[in-house]
Amino acid sequence: MSVRTLHHYDEIGLVRPSARTAAGYRAYSASDVERLREVLAYRHLGFGLREVAVLVDDPSIDAVAHLRRLRGLLLEQRERTDAMVAAIDRELRARAEGIRVSAEEQLEMIGARLYETIGGAYTATRRTDPRIAAQIWEALGDARTVLNVGAGTGSYEPADRDVTAVEPSAVMRAQRPAGTAPCVAARAESLPFADRSFDAAMAVSTVHHWSDPFGGLREMRRVARRVVVLTFDACEPGWQDRFWLTRDYLPEFGDLLADFPAIAAMTEAIGAIAEPVPVPWDCTDGLFEAYWRRPEAYLEDHVRRAVSTWTRVGREAEQRAVRTLGDDLASGRWAERNRGLAGLDALDLGLRLLTA
Repeated sequence: MSVRTLHHYDEIGLVRPSARTAAGYRAYSASDVERLREVLAYRHLGFGLREVAVLVDDPSIDAVAHLRRLRGLLLEQRERTDAMVAAIDRELRARAEGIRVSAEEQLEMIGARLYETIGGAYTATRRTDPRIAAQIWEALGDARTVLNVGAGTGSYEPADRDVTAVEPSAVMRAQRPAGTAPCVAARAESLPFADRSFDAAMAVSTVHHWSDPFGGLREMRRVARRVVVLTFDACEPGWQDRFWLTRDYLPEFGDLLADFPAIAAMTEAIGAIAEPVPVPWDCTDGLFEAYWRRPEAYLEDHVRRAVSTWTRVGREAEQRAVRTLGDDLASGRWAERNRGLAGLDALDLGLRLLTA
C-alpha cells in the first residue's frame, strides 16, 4: 500500500488517524491500524470503497466478527479457485474423451456461481407466499431479533421483527428492495456473529446451495436460540413420484439431490422437528414446485430462469422436458395423466419446515 493510498483513505474518511505529531505527520493508533487492516482485507477481496465503508462502519460488528466474516470470505474465495481448477481439469478430461460438459460445469470453469447466474431473474417470479410465510413466521415464535441466512432478495423476512440478513451473492444483494433489512456479505458456514446473538435464525429454500449444509445448520444453532429452516425431503420412499414434473419430464432432478442430506440427519444435527409445508395451487413464490397445477408456466423461460434446478440439469435435459411437456399439454395427455390434481387446493411435494 502506498502513502498516497493512505492519504486518500484519510481524505474520504475511510481510515483517519487518531492524532497528528507536532510536525503534522499522521499518527495511527492500534485501533486505526486494526481498521486499516479490515479495509485492506476487504479491498483485496474485491469490494469497492463504498462497500468497504459500509462494512467497516457496521455498528453491529466488532473486531472478532470482522475476522469471522473475513475468514469466511477468504475461504469462499479459496473454494471458488479450487473449484475452477477442478472444473477445468474435468473439462480437459471430458474433451479428451469426446464428452460434452453440462451447463453447470461450464459455469464452474469460469468461476460463476450458479446462484449469481440465475439471480438476475429472481425478483420477476420469486415473491413471498403469504400461506408459506404464515407457517414460517409462526415457527419463529416470539423471537424479536431474527437472522435470515441465505436471504436472497428478502422474501419471507417478517416486517414486524428486527431482521438482519446474510447473503453471499452480490447479485442477490443488489436486488434487495429499498427499506429491507440490512444485509451482510457472508456465508452460512461462517456466520460473523457472536454466540446467541439472535433470538432466531431462519433459512428459506437455501440449504441446497450451501457447500456444507451441516456446517451451516450448526452455525445457525450457534448464533441463535431458535432455528427455523425450510428445506426439501429427498429421502422419503418414492419421493420423486410425488411431483409429475420430476416423474415424467425431468428425472435428472433425482441426480441433483443424490448427495443432499436426509431430513432425519438434519433434524438430528440441530435437535429439530420437521413438519410438511404444502404448496398452494396458486403459490405466489415461483419455486420449483409452485406450478404443480399450472403446468403451462414451466414453458416460460423467465419462470425457469429463477429456479436453479433448470440450470443445474443442463440445457439438453431442460429443452427435452419443456418440449415433451408442451406436446403433452397440447395433446391433452398431461390433463389425462394428472386429472386428480384439478380439485386440490394444496399439495405436499416434499417441502419441510425444521424447527429447533
